Amino acid sequence: MGMAPVLGKDATIEQLLPIFLSLLKDEFPDVRLNIISKLDQVNQVIGIDLLSQSLLPAIVELAEDRHWRVRLAIIEYIPLLASQLGVGFFDDKLGALCMQWLKDKVYSIRDAAANNVKRLAEEFGPDWAMQHIVPQVLDMINSPHYLHRMTILHSISLLAPVMGSDITCSKLLPVVINASKDRVPNIKFNVAKVLQSLIPIVDQSVVEKKIRPCLVELSEDPDVDVRFFASQALESSNQKKMPAPATCFSNHNQTNS
Repeated sequence: MGMAPVLGKDATIEQLLPIFLSLLKDEFPDVRLNIISKLDQVNQVIGIDLLSQSLLPAIVELAEDRHWRVRLAIIEYIPLLASQLGVGFFDDKLGALCMQWLKDKVYSIRDAAANNVKRLAEEFGPDWAMQHIVPQVLDMINSPHYLHRMTILHSISLLAPVMGSDITCSKLLPVVINASKDRVPNIKFNVAKVLQSLIPIVDQSVVEKKIRPCLVELSEDPDVDVRFFASQALESSNQKKMPAPATCFSNHNQTNS
């Protein structure tokens, strides 16, 4: 595939692309992985139109490949593909897949999917993410599978710095605080970790009025791990200096209405 830039567009389309598409369906996962790693070289040569017509269907099919390493390679390629295709085409074809990966049975896929969501928010911006990613991600916090709920908490911790203080206060933080009532200890101590990660992002009044009360409650939980991580987070909140009052907290009810 390194020949594509040398051959140019016409020769690549005529001679290499059919081979490329065939190898993407090879029975050996290592072959499929190797071809995926060369996708960006081909995309730069054939252009967006042919990419969307010829390669994208194969990419979508590989997104559900039975071998998790192939799925992982596709996920890691998605942000680059999104930047090449543009926001409109991405919304139509790939958005649902990004949500599906957050519920994958393999931890490495779920973890990569959470990072993928963050990178997409960075690529397309908070406004786009607020419309196309954040609501779908937050809805998954109600999943009956606790591993999925943990993935969403991780996604929130990654999204918060990208989305900024206002959206974190109005949309992300309430979901995290509600999750502190979860019956699963692993969820609750991950809530404490996420709250700790949000402390530098929000203003001090939000820490005092929203985050600390939740952490105090978790620090009295029957589970030793929950108490430990909640106590750690409380120490972090004590170290934050007192800045000006937070505007996002005062507008919290208005934003959610």
